[in-house]
Amino acid sequence: MFEIGINLTSNQFDKDRPEVVARAKAAGLNGMLITGTSLEESQQAHELACLYPDFCWATAGVHPHQASVWSNEVEASIRQLAQHKNVVAIGECGLDFNRNFSTPEQQEAAFSAQLALAAEVQLPVFLHCRDAYPRFAELLQPWLSQLSGGVVHCFTGSQQELEHYLALGLSIGITGWVCDERRGLELRAMLPLIPAERLLLETDAPYLLPRDMDNKPKSRRNEPCYLPHIVSQVALWRGEDPQKLAQITEDNARRLFRL
Repeated sequence: MFEIGINLTSNQFDKDRPEVVARAKAAGLNGMLITGTSLEESQQAHELACLYPDFCWATAGVHPHQASVWSNEVEASIRQLAQHKNVVAIGECGLDFNRNFSTPEQQEAAFSAQLALAAEVQLPVFLHCRDAYPRFAELLQPWLSQLSGGVVHCFTGSQQELEHYLALGLSIGITGWVCDERRGLELRAMLPLIPAERLLLETDAPYLLPRDMDNKPKSRRNEPCYLPHIVSQVALWRGEDPQKLAQITEDNARRLFRL
């Protein structure tokens, strides 16, 4: 199993970060990708990945919520981070018009700059889109021929979006959102539409604790050791063997991020 989206820099992990990694290994995970969502967190993600060589890797980028701080200096620092072998993707980058913590104009500028940077350094993109389709696809599409791949992380969009992203050659990241009987049923129904070779799995911890888990932690904090539950549920709803799906999705992650 491979976890493609863990926010290990979150302060929710400050008291037990080494134990979180140890529990992930004990649960059968063979690797984790630590998400960078700002320059500071991208630097921290890289530093954490250095502590766990051949098990943790990192992304480097600026989330649309933080797009207002994008500058030439931030870009230069992200470019420098991208030179490290354990930084394997640019992002989390994209558009989020749900909250607009940064203006749409700031988000579009930061997103476009990071797409250009990913093309320059030849790393795949770790993508975020919320309530921003089709503008997200319009900005992304001209760069795809120059990029080495990409994944729409934590996909929760419509079938139209899913089919468009697949047509563009993107991979799809599925989280425990699909385990939510209130919000995840539409996504659950779409799982069989995702080709096995394009599917990636993630927790997005500490967020999105699967609601259908037995013995959920009182803290409600998600962590990578719960990825096997997501694997088993996704396999069930796709009509596949969980062990085979775990291996296929790990192979997909290693291929996309060139691990």
